[in-house]
Amino acid sequence: MLRTRRTLAVSALATAALLLAGCSGGAPDAGADTAAPTSDLSGDLTVYAAASLQGAFEQLGDDFMTAHPDTDLTFSFNGSSVLATQILSGAPVDVFASADEPNMAKVTDADLAAGDPDTFATSELVIAVQPGNPFDIASLADLAAPGPDGAAPVTVVCAAEVPCGNASQQLLERDAVSLTPASEEQNVTAVLTKVRKGEADAGLVYRSDVLSTDGEVEAVDITDAAEAAGAYMIAPIAGGSSPEVAEAWIAYLNSDEAQQLFAELGFGPARD
Repeated sequence: MLRTRRTLAVSALATAALLLAGCSGGAPDAGADTAAPTSDLSGDLTVYAAASLQGAFEQLGDDFMTAHPDTDLTFSFNGSSVLATQILSGAPVDVFASADEPNMAKVTDADLAAGDPDTFATSELVIAVQPGNPFDIASLADLAAPGPDGAAPVTVVCAAEVPCGNASQQLLERDAVSLTPASEEQNVTAVLTKVRKGEADAGLVYRSDVLSTDGEVEAVDITDAAEAAGAYMIAPIAGGSSPEVAEAWIAYLNSDEAQQLFAELGFGPARD
């Protein structure tokens, strides 16, 4: 579990703006930020979320709790299939954010969701490589081709049952690439870690994951990767302890502020 609350300083300008807003008797602006400061919302929320959402959710969670001081969000990040299995086993959770529809369906088909899932972002796969791309990898086919030393790049992928693995499999089959990965990991973070540490020459991860490394890993685009883009879906879980907080958190993910952050971190918009 990873708790994201932390104390944030509020600038004098922001404080003045809040005091001014509090003195106003007018109706709130319809275009106001979804997470505008308020004391009307309170409660604790446990959120299970796909590993690839960690950076975004930690930032957004801080902003949400700053806006709603009486709320407390706790996140648990892992592969979507792992989290879905835990929920089916009765894990105490209020909200589930999956990196694909099949794992969300495991929860909804078991009547464990308190509402219909909402899609709030998408993400495409890229090939993560070492800085400078020493194997000159330009496509999926290069992952199975001999490199400078005569051997193919050591490549790691996600296991087929998790979203990043399913998407990897789709793209490899589409391009008729026969790949024998060095390992199959249970979440995208594990794949990225092996590339970052030099334990692998390449790995298939989401673009957002590569951007989170600040240059430690580089991305090689995959042609028409959108054909296997992952759709991030979220739903409240039945019997949750704070349904109003869950509803507000889910709504916040679709706010302009949250969507801008998702875009900056390499995620794509939700698609119909």
